[in-house]
Amino acid sequence: MSRRRKRHLMSVPELDAAGLPEELSPLDQILHRGEANPRTRSGIMTLEILDCAPDWDTFRTKFEYASRKVLRLRQKVVMPTLPTVAPRWVVDPDFNLDFHLRRVRAPEPGTFRQVLDLAEVAAQSPLDISRPLWTATLVEGLEGGRAALVVHLSHAVTDGVGGVEMFASLYDLERDPPPEPAPPLPIPQDLSPNDLMRQGITRLPGTIAGRLRGALAGAAHVATEVVRDPVSRLGSVVEYAMSGTRVVGPVAEPSPVLRRRSLSSRSEAIDIEFGVMHRSAKAAGGSINDAYLAGLCGALRLYHEAKGVPVDTLPMAVPVNLRSDSDPAGGNRFAGVNLAAPIGLADPAERIREIRAQMTTKREERAIDMVGAIAPLVGLLPDTVLESMAGTVVNADVQASNVPVYAGDTYIAGAKVLRQYGLGPLPGVAMMVVLVSRSGYCTVTSRYDRAAVNDQELWARCLLDGFNEVLALGDGRAEPASFHVDGTNGGAAQ
Repeated sequence: MSRRRKRHLMSVPELDAAGLPEELSPLDQILHRGEANPRTRSGIMTLEILDCAPDWDTFRTKFEYASRKVLRLRQKVVMPTLPTVAPRWVVDPDFNLDFHLRRVRAPEPGTFRQVLDLAEVAAQSPLDISRPLWTATLVEGLEGGRAALVVHLSHAVTDGVGGVEMFASLYDLERDPPPEPAPPLPIPQDLSPNDLMRQGITRLPGTIAGRLRGALAGAAHVATEVVRDPVSRLGSVVEYAMSGTRVVGPVAEPSPVLRRRSLSSRSEAIDIEFGVMHRSAKAAGGSINDAYLAGLCGALRLYHEAKGVPVDTLPMAVPVNLRSDSDPAGGNRFAGVNLAAPIGLADPAERIREIRAQMTTKREERAIDMVGAIAPLVGLLPDTVLESMAGTVVNADVQASNVPVYAGDTYIAGAKVLRQYGLGPLPGVAMMVVLVSRSGYCTVTSRYDRAAVNDQELWARCLLDGFNEVLALGDGRAEPASFHVDGTNGGAAQ
């Protein structure tokens, strides 16, 4: 094997049998460390409404088989006793499916609001970092014979898009599919923190030498290029630095209304027909994502006006998916785009066009993955510093995520999935909003800090009315899912 090939292999993370990286990336390490602190916790949660209660034995078998196919569902994180090497994913030799898979009954009368409140408590609770970082809870006893599935997943495992890929094997395209053979059991790994530390010590000389050679070679290459073409090379560095400033720098003044933070949160949700959202977006020359963000801006404008503090813009962070078809489902592959959210624009079509213009410009920034680039340095900071930084790197009042799931009908253990709602983390922000598109519907779930949004009834009305401004462009309306307003009975999830 050539020296060049050896040097290349030293810089590539080792992969397990399923093609997933064994070592946590710097960003994944930061997210894993944050799980222990309520101010930096970044769990992802989805809530699915099912048309009936699935058969429990079939349901359990679905998760058993999924955990054999997707190793992350059986893997825990082993942290070295001393940081001689990166933390590693290992197949838990003590994996117990019955710890991760739970079954509860909703209190009477079994409304979606009650299930959402149960999910909210779980979202505020830590995952056990000594085990695989997920739980799935079947909630039975909903109105109309329905049920719900609440899945809680650490952000260290994957991002929203990766999570869709990871759990795809749970679902069928028909209610009663033929049985499938049991996948083989993964081989467990008995690796202690001391064992991992010793492995790091053994490999440390070669790792340091390889990184030093790589750094020297890279420096020599850069120096040569600068000598050959100093103007363009140095100009490129300056351009990247300026792009980085635009990516992570402030884009708007924070809202005076949304400034307070606490450890208490609440979620509200609305339902929208996918076709209505699509028509509304096209009517203004935008995408579904543009229409979604414009509806959210409308809701924020109405709330600020009702509070007597109208503002023109506020900082909004929008995650952008960087995952390619060749990327594994595990890990995080996203970057953040900071918008000066135009909440002062009353015309919904004008809002869509302004958001589209900003998103187009931001997506083309050279330093769009700046947060990922600085993650190795941030990861060296102590936990107390990471806590104090929560929200400053994001630098936004609101985060808004868009997760497309499955276009057609899907079933799990004989139950049809009617709706799916996403509850995102609150990493120092006042509000996290998630759009999920699945099976002909879009759902919008806004999870907010109760200290920032202190009038829950007002916000629920503003959320509905703000989106209805945009949906009127497509001759449609949203339906409340988690609350009631005069003249409505709530959405299909009730």
